[in-house]
Amino acid sequence: MASGDDGMPQRIRNIGIIAHIDAGKTTTTERILLYTGKIHRPGEVHDGNTIMDWMDQERERGITITAAATTCRWKEHTINIIDTPGHVDFTVEVERSLRVLDGAVVVFCAVGGVQPQSETVWHQADKYRIPRLTFINKMDRVGADFLGTVEAMRKKLNARPLILQMPIGSEEAFIGIVDLVEFKAAYFSEDDYGSHVRYEEIPEGLVAEARTRRMEMLEELSHDSDVILEKLLEDKEIEAVEIQQALRTAIVQSRMFPVLCGSAFKNKGVQQLLDAVVAYLPSPLDRGTVSGHSLRTPEDIETRFPSEKEPLSALAFKIQSDQFVGRLVFTRVYSGILRVGDAVFNANTGKRERVQRIFQMHADKRIEIDRARCGDIVALTGLRQTVTGNTLCDDKRPLLFEAISFPTPVIEIAIEPKSKADQEKLGMSLAKLSEDDPTFKVRSDENTGQTLISGMGELHLEVITTRLMREFHVEANVGKPYVSYSETITRSIDRDFRYQKQTGGKGHYAHIIFSVGPGKPNSGFIFRNDIVGGQVPREFIPAIEHGMKDALNFGPRAGYPVTDVQVVLTGGSSHSVDSSDLAFRIAGSLGIKEALAQAAPIILEPIMKVNVFVPEEYTGQVTGDINKRNAQILGIENKGNFQIITAEVPLAEMFGYATTARSLSQGRASFAMEFSHIKEVSKETYKRLTGDMTV
Repeated sequence: MASGDDGMPQRIRNIGIIAHIDAGKTTTTERILLYTGKIHRPGEVHDGNTIMDWMDQERERGITITAAATTCRWKEHTINIIDTPGHVDFTVEVERSLRVLDGAVVVFCAVGGVQPQSETVWHQADKYRIPRLTFINKMDRVGADFLGTVEAMRKKLNARPLILQMPIGSEEAFIGIVDLVEFKAAYFSEDDYGSHVRYEEIPEGLVAEARTRRMEMLEELSHDSDVILEKLLEDKEIEAVEIQQALRTAIVQSRMFPVLCGSAFKNKGVQQLLDAVVAYLPSPLDRGTVSGHSLRTPEDIETRFPSEKEPLSALAFKIQSDQFVGRLVFTRVYSGILRVGDAVFNANTGKRERVQRIFQMHADKRIEIDRARCGDIVALTGLRQTVTGNTLCDDKRPLLFEAISFPTPVIEIAIEPKSKADQEKLGMSLAKLSEDDPTFKVRSDENTGQTLISGMGELHLEVITTRLMREFHVEANVGKPYVSYSETITRSIDRDFRYQKQTGGKGHYAHIIFSVGPGKPNSGFIFRNDIVGGQVPREFIPAIEHGMKDALNFGPRAGYPVTDVQVVLTGGSSHSVDSSDLAFRIAGSLGIKEALAQAAPIILEPIMKVNVFVPEEYTGQVTGDINKRNAQILGIENKGNFQIITAEVPLAEMFGYATTARSLSQGRASFAMEFSHIKEVSKETYKRLTGDMTV
């Protein structure tokens, strides 16, 4: 995505559109593309012809599956947009997009309010300290509740919303908005997708409420702006430009979150949303310097200012296979300039790779450009060894950005090719898909020899298997989904392991001393080499790490993958003739297997956060059923004639729940489910998984 005028990063806005499923993200993005002149007729999700939902499955299912990038111009600014999925199964797309964005637009449904996935994406944005605008969409829908949604933001998100607009009417009577900053009413033409906006005086019946809301906005803003506070105390007129300046400062620093409203589908309010993006969300300059670890001395921090004169620093945040140009590496450039033909240094692998082509993306369309400047988000080809989360930089001034963390897969299925030809294609296809999606994992069961694939939910794996058959033309039999259990350890242990084998000719010798202990949740496998003095030659260290990684695929309790383990290699010895990569790889594998078995291993299972929406008269039956599923009920909230039951439930207890919920409520209950955390299994589950009845 191209830079602002003359490469000025202050004229760039890198934003994401994030929300719960069906809140209207893609429709909002389609209207943004229309009003900025990027397209001449918007696509509609229900018609399956949107620009941003370009995959066949997205158009068929009416949902966003993969984050799509585009760029547009509005009032002399370049806006780079990533439209993200709302379904919890594809939350990885939100995670890696937010990692490289400077701001976000959070879309709420005026009827649904703050829904479960709304909370998830909000907290993801909190983690990366992303400034946000909020857009309360679907004000034309029956049951739209503007103020109720604002209040839910306060309660559920612990946020500080600041109302900048009021709706004129609601539901079918929604006809426009009141701009509290300019203190005007805005109405939208009916015959050209609302492209023409008409500003008038505020309707007489709304003037009193508008004045009250404006004063509330100014009083709230005065806590962050001395200029506004002083004028309020002196009872002086406050100009719109002064309000905008104070708003921008507070929003860029994430001290408050402005609230706008409209109906993207009915073409109302999106131009004002674009105005707010340009006026209030930060440029790369506003976000300031970025920092990473020095490769020479990892405890030291290297910083880069967003300037073309600084050394190159960039982050690869997504890999995508393209049938026409091959492997695309989506990259955010933080400093310097990246040109076609440049050799870039990958700080994670320690290798240099040459950039063959640079593309500005528009969903699945590509525009080839010759360079990318600081602040740009582009797709690169030629980087065959770069993966998601890798840092690209200048090898004379290297640095390493913090890696992107991804949730652990929670559900697994077995997949078997139908023929030998399919078997050959299956392995290659699965490798490509797992490279594209870090939450999709592939492993082989040591007991059965089956290929097992795991992901974030049934829909996630359904999409993956459909892609296998359609895009990669692999015919396969797919098993039923089951829980993706894992194992970990609960105490630390030191090991001195020696592998020695004499075969008559050249022997095998490897000796390693290491400690293994529990890692932080969701940390995976962490390996550190603390050997000094060359007790084990450096060239054998990667073999030890690889051997240990291999062994973690099969845990000591029930054969599930081992996670959240950290190993520190402290010593060992080698033989000048008998030592080899193979010997040390075997030593790493056998050594850690012994250590894990003695480090108090446990089995873990995924716990889901479940929200059940049920009519009041059926609450008792539904609550009783949830309690039978080893659930912990967190709360029950009233919303009109419905109640929302929030609980944490083991995933194993939730298969087939949709049918149960409908039968208990005569078809009127619905539910949403998302991953919450990993927890040790109960004694009953442990006995079932291991066959050990002595526990």
